[in-house]
Amino acid sequence: MGTPSIQIGPSILTTDFLRLGDQIAEAEAAGVDYVHIDIMDGSFVPNISIGLPVLAAVRRATRLPLDVHLMMVDPERYVDAFADAGADVLTVHVEATRHVYRALERIAEAGLRPGVTLNPGTALTTVEDLLPIVDQVLLMSVNPGFGGQRFIPATLGRIRRLTAMIADAGREIPIQVDGGINATTIAAVRDAGATKVVVGSALFDGRTPVADGMARLRAALADDGPVTADGPD
Repeated sequence: MGTPSIQIGPSILTTDFLRLGDQIAEAEAAGVDYVHIDIMDGSFVPNISIGLPVLAAVRRATRLPLDVHLMMVDPERYVDAFADAGADVLTVHVEATRHVYRALERIAEAGLRPGVTLNPGTALTTVEDLLPIVDQVLLMSVNPGFGGQRFIPATLGRIRRLTAMIADAGREIPIQVDGGINATTIAAVRDAGATKVVVGSALFDGRTPVADGMARLRAALADDGPVTADGPD
C-alpha cells in the first residue's frame, strides 16, 4: 500500500542572506517543491524579518512557486504589493485581522492563491466557514516568530481533525505544516494528513549541503521515519 506524497518547501528565514540566491539555486537543484517566505512585522509576532524587496529578489532567482506567509496585522493592506513582488500563494493568520474572509477574497481578486494560518492554540473551527474560499490551510506546529523551535506533538491530532473537516466540506485543500519539521517528524506529519511542509534548519543549517538535507528527509519518508511525535486524535 502506497503512502501519500508531501511537498517540501524550504524557509529562507534560515538561509545565509549573503548567499541567498546561491542557496535558493542549491535548494532548487535538490528538488524542493516551492520556496517559503516568512514576513514578520514585529507586532503580530515579536520579531521582524524581511519585506517586499527580498521577495522580489527571490522571484528573480527562481521559477518555483513562492509561498508567502504573512505574520502581520491587517495583512489585507498589502495584498497588491505582495502580488506585484511575485508571490504565488499568500497566507494570512486568522488571528491577525478582524475581517479574514474579506482579506482572503482580496487575495483571490489579486490573482493569488489564498491561504489561512492557525497558531497552535487557535481552534480549528475558526477556519470551518473559510474552507469554501481558501486554497491552503497552514497549521503552525510551533509558536510563530522564530525558527529552530521544537515540534508541538499535539499538531498531529490537529492535522487529522482538519483533514476530516476538509473532507466533510467536500474540498481537496492542501494542509501545510510549519515548525520543527525534520527527518524525525516529517513522516508522522505526512501520515496524519499533511500534504505540504515548511522546512528550515533541516535544510539550511550552515554546515551541510541542501542536497544532503533533502536526502535525509526523503529517506525518512521512504522508511516512514522514526515516529517519535504523537498527539491526541
